[in-house]
Amino acid sequence: MEIVGSGALGADAAVSANSRHGAEAIAVEPLAIAPIVGIAVAVTVLLVAVSGRYGYHRDELYFLAAGHHLAWGYPDQPPFVALLARLLSAIAPGSVSALRVPSAVAAGSVVVLAGLSARELGASRSAQALAAGSMATGAVLLGTGHLLSTATFDLLAWSLLLWLIARLLRSGNQRQWIVVGVVAGAGLLDSNLVAFLLGAVAVGLVLVGPRDLFRSPWLWVGGVIAVLMWAPYLSWQAGHGWPQFAISRSIAAGNSGSSQPRALLLPEQLVLLSPYVAPIWIAGLVALFRDPRLRRFRAIAVAYAVLSVIFVVTGGKSYYLAGMFPILLGAGAQPAIDWLNRGRRSLRWTAIVSGLALAAAGSVIATLPVLPVTSLHNSRIVSFNYDTGETVGWPTYVGEIADAYRSLHPADRRATAIVATNYGEAGAIDHYGPALGLPHAYGVHNGYWYWGPPPDSATEVLAVGFSANELGRFCSDSTLVARLDNGVQFKNDEQGRPVWLCSRLKGRWGALWRDIHNLG
Repeated sequence: MEIVGSGALGADAAVSANSRHGAEAIAVEPLAIAPIVGIAVAVTVLLVAVSGRYGYHRDELYFLAAGHHLAWGYPDQPPFVALLARLLSAIAPGSVSALRVPSAVAAGSVVVLAGLSARELGASRSAQALAAGSMATGAVLLGTGHLLSTATFDLLAWSLLLWLIARLLRSGNQRQWIVVGVVAGAGLLDSNLVAFLLGAVAVGLVLVGPRDLFRSPWLWVGGVIAVLMWAPYLSWQAGHGWPQFAISRSIAAGNSGSSQPRALLLPEQLVLLSPYVAPIWIAGLVALFRDPRLRRFRAIAVAYAVLSVIFVVTGGKSYYLAGMFPILLGAGAQPAIDWLNRGRRSLRWTAIVSGLALAAAGSVIATLPVLPVTSLHNSRIVSFNYDTGETVGWPTYVGEIADAYRSLHPADRRATAIVATNYGEAGAIDHYGPALGLPHAYGVHNGYWYWGPPPDSATEVLAVGFSANELGRFCSDSTLVARLDNGVQFKNDEQGRPVWLCSRLKGRWGALWRDIHNLG
């Protein structure tokens, strides 16, 4: 067993700092490299193996479109994922599997960070492996690791930041704030939620210490680095009237497909990994609050409580807290191992191994495309995982839109714009439409609205997905020409949506466009 010191500041300084905070030095065990890496590789391979089933998610189609409108920001996100989508589509055009490889690697990395976090908190090799294995079975990990999304890399950023902060708190090496700042800055270019994490950790440090960290110049240098890296996105938001706030209000009002009532945010924490794994991370949260040996890390537990309150009050989504799971599993893994080794060991080990197996099986079925598409309508998958439904039917839907467009007289087609009510529809048309002879789509939702209206020469509209009332805001005369049908009887957000032909507009596009945008 080795006592790890504080790097540049030396082990004596670390031990002295720890004694000032009323905690004994933590002994770190050797890293359980083989089991941790083996579990992480298994997760990554599984995700890559199933990545090409079903199809693109609506958000991925939007990211691909955003990648062709590169900017420092968008109304609903920073630039990282759009840039990544642009690069991946350039490397492997049209490959949904290639688009998702970084997400699979990110998920495997989160598994490794769960094991590393356990080690920083003094866990044994077996406890490190348990933390990694518990994270690997999580529905939220597999679900986000299957798709290219901001949530995927937000989970990675939180996990990495909390591991770095735990390492800093254990070692006392203040220079590590530089690394924290760089990672935070990179994370903020993926998701604004990183700012909530950093703010909550700061509150925890103020409330329970160690408060002398705020006297370190390295902390402030790290903070400046993070803000400077985030600044171009903030400048974009400021220059466009801070649309992110309007989108946050829309999410809080329940207008997102994955929104849930505020009262369910905390109960849903019990199933984001799995109910079988929940006792481990709950034990970790309790240990961070109560175990004297972990006192120096108590700010992390306070951060979880602060974030829970913030996200309930602001109407956030339950997965916003998922980035806390690796460190909580890391704190709970050793108490779990200690419990397993007491009393009826064989029975307890059988119970936990069975629980992990059931957790893994349930998470795979609920989050990954393992069922035949034709059987989805007989399942309850979407009731557990909304995102599965949004990966089904896009090529079929675009084919039906193309049929409606081709039914127009050739002269009318030249004067007809395709306008979609949400970015999934618009992104699908832009991705699949060119091969079917469709023009570029316009959209009234989020980034698509910012990319501008059709030209005034477009006097007719093929309007996709609008209700009759929504259509009436810009169209005086319309005909229903189709209803979208994915052909597999599967109810998702697009199934049954109308396609209209609007033959008379209520004004010029420049004036109409200001009144029909949709942020949310």
